[in-house]
Order: sequence, then C-alpha cells, then structure tokens
Amino acid sequence: MFADAANHLVTGAALLSELLAVDPADRPRVAGRMRDAEHAADETTHLIMSTVNTTFITPFDRQDIYTLASNLDDVMDTMDEAVDLTVLYNCSELPPEFGDQVSVLTRAAELTAGAMPRLRTMKDLADYWIEINRLENEADRTHRRFLARLFSGEFDAMTVMKLKDIAEALEGAADGFERIANTIETIAVKES
Repeated sequence: MFADAANHLVTGAALLSELLAVDPADRPRVAGRMRDAEHAADETTHLIMSTVNTTFITPFDRQDIYTLASNLDDVMDTMDEAVDLTVLYNCSELPPEFGDQVSVLTRAAELTAGAMPRLRTMKDLADYWIEINRLENEADRTHRRFLARLFSGEFDAMTVMKLKDIAEALEGAADGFERIANTIETIAVKES
C-alpha cells in the first residue's frame, strides 16, 4: 500500500511537469486530472489507515505507519495545491525556476516510489534518504534564488503575490519529501 501511495506521488509530479508544458488554456484539464489523482491518493491513505486500525500485529510501529501514510498524503496535497493555484490565479507565464523545482519533485517522487518496496526488508535505504536530503537542499537553494528574483522589481505586485504562493507550495512539497525520508530513516533505525 505504501508503494501505491508513493506511485501517486509519481503521477502528481508528472502532472506538475505537464502543467508547466501545456498552453495556459489547457491547464484546467490538467488540474482536473490532478484532482482525480489526489482523490486516488486519499483513498490509498484511508485504506492504509483502516488496515492498520483492523490489524493486530503490524509490520512495524503503528505510529510510524500513521506518520508515513500521512506524510505521503501531505506531499500529494501540496502538489495539488500548486496546480490548483496556478489555474485559479490564471498565471499566463510561469518562471523557469518552477521547472527546476518540478524536476526535483519528480526525482524525489521516483526515489520515494523506489524505496517503498524496500521497507519489507529495511535494506538499502540509506542512499534513498541521503539523496532526498540533497534534493531538498537543491530545492531550497532554487526557492531562495527565485524569491530574490521575485522581489527584485521585475514583477508587478499582484504577480509577486501569485507566484510566491505557487512557489511556497512547490517548496512545501520538497520539504514533504524530506519528511517522508526522515520517517523512513526513523523506521529503519528502530527496526535494525
């Protein structure tokens, strides 16, 4: 089920990439698909929670299962927020830094999806959380550079507010991937 939840993140990151590539008139269609993907992720999260609630013996600490499921769901929610804000704010042009952030999110989603099956054995996970940490640092640097550019006077005040909200959602997703990796590291340490 965790693998399914992580695969939803891969889908969400792909939809973010698609959003950046399509004509602004096509963005509502992409947002609708993202909404569907977010609902599917919610269903997977609910399935994990209900399974834990009805299982006497869990594969690892019950609270860690809740935390990991919640963290996976939070990242999907944050990616959905970025897509939704882009459409709601009717942003005609998106800055190239958003593409850089989405590339980081795509890589983090792929790594996370690849790590989930390894939770069965708790083996070979250290490279995962180390790389996620590196990617999150890269996302932080890109975010800070974008904020500096955003407040440079290049954009009008309304555009600054809109783009800042979207940038914060993208940064929140990167932070969320790091929370997932930290949770997995905690689980692996407890189980070792």
